[in-house]
Amino acid sequence: MKIHPDTINVQSISGYGPGWVRVGNEKIESSVVIGSRGERFNWCCGSFTDLSPEHFGQLAALEPELVIFGSGDSIRFPPGQWIAPLINKQIGIETMDTQAACRTYNILAGEGRKVIVALILQSTSG
Repeated sequence: MKIHPDTINVQSISGYGPGWVRVGNEKIESSVVIGSRGERFNWCCGSFTDLSPEHFGQLAALEPELVIFGSGDSIRFPPGQWIAPLINKQIGIETMDTQAACRTYNILAGEGRKVIVALILQSTSG
């Protein structure tokens, strides 16, 4: 699926599919963090079960107003101890499947919000 948002002046997700997202012309096939202030780095987790409080601590250190967590192909809510670093800094977190997270990130980033999207991208190959 291609996404064609109005012109926005922040880093946006231009497409997505099973196990990948596109930022500009670059196809990304491993879990990633993308931010409206230009942040972007590999998020070292291949699946939901690889996550820990340290992963969410990385996000809290960026000090966004909101984190959108794309938990993979289905919605999986992180336990309280994982998101404690965000809660302790009063940073909001919303959990949704990865494709919905991409769409929501684009809308909020386009509105000028200080938002981070953390996406679990699982390999579709066996």
